[in-house]
Formats: sequence, structure tokens, C-alpha cells
Amino acid sequence: MELSGKVIQKLAEVGGNSKSGNAWRKQEFIVETEGQYPKKVCVSLWGDKIDQFAVGVGEQVTLSIDVESREYNGRWYTEVKAYRVDRTGGAAAPSNSAMPDVDTFHSEGEEDKLPF
Repeated sequence: MELSGKVIQKLAEVGGNSKSGNAWRKQEFIVETEGQYPKKVCVSLWGDKIDQFAVGVGEQVTLSIDVESREYNGRWYTEVKAYRVDRTGGAAAPSNSAMPDVDTFHSEGEEDKLPF
């Protein structure tokens, strides 16, 4: 499944050790979808994916997600886990529009066409 929107909030990273003694880390962030009726969705990244994707507030992203529910003490809990993040623009997107188009760096007799 995919989810697209703008990252509007980044929650504190949490971590600990599992019953088997393995260390774990989780980073959650809130994505607001676009459209006539925008939705806010809490999405989590686990382990090394936190550093790999480094999601920031204000970024436009498209997320590949898995939705999973599990039961605990008679209640059901649902988690949205991202396994891939594609940046589609926004605050952290680099811009290359400042570079002028140059067809050559050498010209004879014409005005210099160097971009600097």
C-alpha cells in the first residue's frame, strides 16, 4: 500500500530491549494526506530505517506501508509501518533550478558563455 502527504510532526524516538534481549528502536511521525478531506496518519519507522530515510518535518513524501493489527488484553491495536520513503518535494528537496543552461564552455569571438 502507499500513502502520500506532508510530514507535519515528528515524535520522539523510543527504544528498548525485547524479551529475547535484542535492542529495538522506533520513530513515529504524523503525515497529513491531501485532498478535500485530509487525514492525519501516525506512521512508524523501525530500526535502521530511521537513519536510512531521515524523515523531516515539512517534507512531501510517498510511503510504502504495511498495516498490521494485533490483540492485547482484549483490545486491538493497529500500527502503520513504513518500509520505503520517497520524497516528492517540500522543505528538504534539493533544487537545481538555479543553474543556467549552457551549451558550451568555449566560444571564439562571442561573448563569454561561462555560467560564472
